[in-house]
Amino acid sequence: MEVVKVLHMNKGDGETSYAKNSTVQSKIISTAKPAIEEAILGILCEKVPESIGIADLGCSSGPNSLLVISEIMDIIHARCRNLDRPSPEFRVSLNDLPGNDFNSIFETLPAFFKKQKQEKGIGFGRCYVSAVAGSFYDRLFPDKSLHFVHSSSSLHWLSQVSM
Repeated sequence: MEVVKVLHMNKGDGETSYAKNSTVQSKIISTAKPAIEEAILGILCEKVPESIGIADLGCSSGPNSLLVISEIMDIIHARCRNLDRPSPEFRVSLNDLPGNDFNSIFETLPAFFKKQKQEKGIGFGRCYVSAVAGSFYDRLFPDKSLHFVHSSSSLHWLSQVSM
């Protein structure tokens, strides 16, 4: 049986769910924030596109699903403020295997958008979030559709590491 069809995190918010057992992953995301910021600022140098495509590969479900997206958006908002220009539109693609509980992520979107609007005020640009179910071993996105791709805990899934 293919891994794509059988492997997934426990859904919901019960005691054995990913949502209740993902503190380590949250710490990994926090630890990587300086590297993420450096990469994003390198991409944006002096010009910020009007629309930015972001993907999170292996987003899973639970409280961490939008954590890294929020941090990425914060970095981009700050860069736009420094350049005295409006924030871009965000095209966010959350990717995981088909068995992922994408519905639980979508249920958190209203609170996520509300928090972004409260923190950024009028500077909060448009944000479109979609789910892309599939393995990152397969093609998931069209050419030139993404500016930044993030994956925090997927190294153990790689059969080869490129040098």
